[in-house]
Amino acid sequence: MNATLRIAVLAAATAALAACGGQSVKPTPPPAAIAKPVSTASSASVVLASASGSLVSGKLNVRPMGDGVHITGEIGGLTPNSTHAIHIHEKGDCSAADATSAGGHFNPAAQPHGQVDRGAHHAGDMDNLVANAEGVAKVDAHASGVTLGGGAPNDVAGRAVIVHASADDYKTQPTGNAGARLACGVIKTGR
Repeated sequence: MNATLRIAVLAAATAALAACGGQSVKPTPPPAAIAKPVSTASSASVVLASASGSLVSGKLNVRPMGDGVHITGEIGGLTPNSTHAIHIHEKGDCSAADATSAGGHFNPAAQPHGQVDRGAHHAGDMDNLVANAEGVAKVDAHASGVTLGGGAPNDVAGRAVIVHASADDYKTQPTGNAGARLACGVIKTGR
């Protein structure tokens, strides 16, 4: 670049800055560079209490992992060798005898009900649980697209986890035909 052209470029840049009142203008980052909500809590627990006259109860641990939260623990009182749906629900209220006070499945993005890792699904959808011959289910489930703590629209802290009477068929809208609510507990962070 010759000297005359450099002077012209510098003069144009100086004029542009002067027109902006001497303030530099920051470009808007592309959508991929905008920060997504992240979990602010490192863990939470859920104490599941019986609902709908069942004897189902248990304790779960919740931790941020990958694109969501991972839930581990144990649930007892289930029918031996049975399969059950487990979902995160929209409200952290287990006060109703049948746990209907927890509302519907947690679904901040208004997606159809479905199976995790197989397309569109509610943020509260997870894979089914299977009880062993003693009626105990070892929980190792993942909810994607959610955070733990921080108050973002997709935050699951303070919401209920429900264990249902039937398996989730991952098709029927909006519940997966999961049946009655057998146990309910609220996701509580260790604040």
